[in-house]
Parts: sequence; structure tokens; C-alpha cells
Amino acid sequence: MKKLLLFTAAIAIIACKNEPKDYVTLSGTIIDKSSDSVVVRSRTYSKTIKVNADGTFKDTLKVETGVYNFFDGNESTALFLKNGFEIDITLDTKQFDETVKYTGIGSEHSNFLAKNNLMQEQLLDLDALGNLDMAGLESKFGEIKTKLTAFYNTNKAIDSSIINTLNKNLDPMLNYYKNYLAETVALKTLLAKGSPSPAFENYENYKGGTTSLSDLKGKYVYVDVWATWCGPCKAEIPALKELDKKYHGKNIQFVSLSIDDDRSHGGSWDKARENWKAMIIDKQLSGIQLFAPNGWQSQFVLDYKINGIPRFILIDPNGNVVTPDAPRPSEASLIELFTSLNI
Repeated sequence: MKKLLLFTAAIAIIACKNEPKDYVTLSGTIIDKSSDSVVVRSRTYSKTIKVNADGTFKDTLKVETGVYNFFDGNESTALFLKNGFEIDITLDTKQFDETVKYTGIGSEHSNFLAKNNLMQEQLLDLDALGNLDMAGLESKFGEIKTKLTAFYNTNKAIDSSIINTLNKNLDPMLNYYKNYLAETVALKTLLAKGSPSPAFENYENYKGGTTSLSDLKGKYVYVDVWATWCGPCKAEIPALKELDKKYHGKNIQFVSLSIDDDRSHGGSWDKARENWKAMIIDKQLSGIQLFAPNGWQSQFVLDYKINGIPRFILIDPNGNVVTPDAPRPSEASLIELFTSLNI
């Protein structure tokens, strides 16, 4: 009987050891960390994990099986979690998407998601795609769909819920980008390089008086169409100020054109103008600061088909269009464009 009891106890111990964990163990190392914590989140779940001074972290999470967002305080990536997984993450914030890597139990699903993100980023190169005509755009998006579909459906070891979701969302995602780029292609056809640029006339200048596009003739004009309430617009301010400083005295003028209006400032044009002037002071904005007289309905804005901001426009010294949708100040391609024009 004693031997039987011991044998029964041994079986019980083994059973306990083999019982799956009802939580995820998540650890990692971040090089050049962006924050003192990371957040794992979904629509219904959020957990903040402390990051140590050396960039390491570790915690346990009880989750519903699915895809989660991993946010380091600056950038984010997707990972697939299921109770019982033991996942270790490594990444370098200087090359976030290129370096994120998962190891451990269940890591193959998250590595698949990371590879998918990189593939989409490489295939959906908006600058390159925006240089195609409509026929080229249709052909290229057909190729992209074929490549992504093959990638999704040849990875049999990946959780079927991930594959099903990616396949379901593929057409809507590609159509979104294709429609966006179709507008860009149409815009570049309507306002082709070398065609006369639409003009602004007698727009209020922060420094006093008014300014027209014709006043700037003889130099390239880089126009930033923005508003004080626009977050992405404000994010470009530091890079724009650096550009203005770098190209000071060269053959280019930097114009910031505010489209703040009454609708975005409590029904008051006076408030819109007041907030515009206050931000110029607060952010120490440089370059030529202009105020569009009718906001979104200003003729220059309508002529350039602007329905979202920020929008950047480059006009040549003769008042002709270089591009109606120029790269942002923070993009390296803008410097390349300036260099190609000998600015």
C-alpha cells in the first residue's frame, strides 16, 4: 500500500508539472530604450511593464489568445500571445522594425507578424508608387497582393486566426493605399511638373502687410500648408526650422500657410488669427508666416486640391510647379530633391 501511495503521489506531481500555465511570461531587452516602461495592449486589455535601467524587463500576463500591440513609448509592433507562451523580445529602437525579434515558446507567430510588417513597409513604398501612372499602379498592386497572399498561405505553422485575419484585411488595406495613391497620381497629372502654379495673392503676413506668390518669384518656394490644431503639422515644425536654418541665404524661401478658420476656433475668425500668432511666438516659427483668408476655402488651397494637412508644395523660381505633393521636412527624400535642383 505504501508503494502504491508513493506511485500515486508521483503521478500527481508529474501531472502538475505538465499542466499548462494560465499566463504568458514576457521578457526582453531594449537597446537605447525610449521610456521607462512598455505597454502591451489590445482593445480590451492593457498592461504596463517597467523597463530597468539596462533595458531589460520581465512580467507575466493573463491574456485572451490573440494579437496585441507592444508599445515602447515611441514605436509599436504586433505580437501574438496565448497563455502558456514564454516569449523574449529583443530590439534596438534606432532600427525598431528591422531589429525586433522574438524567441521562446510561441515566438514563431510573433516573428511572422514582424516579417509581415517589414514586407508591407517595403512593398508599399509610397514615394516610389506615387511616381507611377494609373496603369502602373494597378499592375504594381496586383503584384503586391500576389506576394503577400503567397507569404500568408505558405506559413502553415502559424496560428490560423492570424492567417485568416490577414487574408480578410488584405483587399481593404490595399484598396485604401491604392485609392490614396490614385489621388496623388491624379494630382500630379492635374498639376504636372512645369505647369504654372496656382497663386496666392495678398495673404496676411505675420510680420506685417501682405504677401503674394509673385513677390517670391526668382527663388524656389517650399509651402507648408498647416493649422495650429493639427498634430502631424506641429510634429514637422522642428525639421522645418532646421531646413530654414540650413538653407538660409540660398535660392529658396520657406512659406508656412495657416488655414486656421472660424470653424476650428469656436466660430471666431479673430480667435483663429489670435491662436495662429500665439503659436508663431510660442514655437519661434521661422520663414514666411502667412494666414489664408478663408481657411480651407481659400483659392490657393482649393486649386491645389488640399483636403488633408500637412501638405507640402514646391514651386520653382518662375512660378511653375515642381511637385504639388512634396516630401515632408522630416523626410530624407526632400534633401535629395533639393540637391537634384541645385538649391
